[in-house]
Amino acid sequence: MNSQPLATSETVMSTPPLVVGVAGGTGSGKTTVVTEILKGLDTSDVLVLQHDSYYRDRSHLSPEERVDINYDHPDALETSLLVEHLKQLLAGQPIEVPIYDFATHTRKSECQRARPCKVIMVEGILILADPELRRLFDIKIFVDADADLRFIRRMERDIAERARTRESVVKQYTETVRPMHLEFVEPSKRYADVIVPGGGYNSVAVDMLITKIRSVIER
Repeated sequence: MNSQPLATSETVMSTPPLVVGVAGGTGSGKTTVVTEILKGLDTSDVLVLQHDSYYRDRSHLSPEERVDINYDHPDALETSLLVEHLKQLLAGQPIEVPIYDFATHTRKSECQRARPCKVIMVEGILILADPELRRLFDIKIFVDADADLRFIRRMERDIAERARTRESVVKQYTETVRPMHLEFVEPSKRYADVIVPGGGYNSVAVDMLITKIRSVIER
């Protein structure tokens, strides 16, 4: 299996990395929060992992069967592999991150190599819903936003970036995204150390998080 570098710095870790989990509903602004936090940090010290990279490979199924899978249920993701990868990073070892193709619902043959950094940020809708994954986070963040706004953002993203039709996005949202949000994502908010209301443009919350992360890594 081929690999491409995700983090190229050969960081020698004297202390374990700080692991930060950023959760929230679809289209809530998680990526924006992560991007804004990165602006306030030395990016050579930070590795960002997407839970979405760990969707299970469906290449053994027909295209019609792949479409019918509930991709918003925790079972759709190989979270155990993400947990194992985080443990490897905490032990100072590099990992091979899967590359997922959302248009075909399959994993590519190549991977991306990632090495330990001072800060590891894990982003995903369901990361706070998994107990074993939660235990690995030093800081747990939940990004909150209005449901209508989240739906609009998801539709724009899936059409532009994931080769989906408007009809398929609406169908998926009503049949799986919203029900799974209510069953798994929204309840996981109670595990958060910090809730960021208003999505990714809450500059006050972002500045506080940057200050906190800086203080920890500087110690």
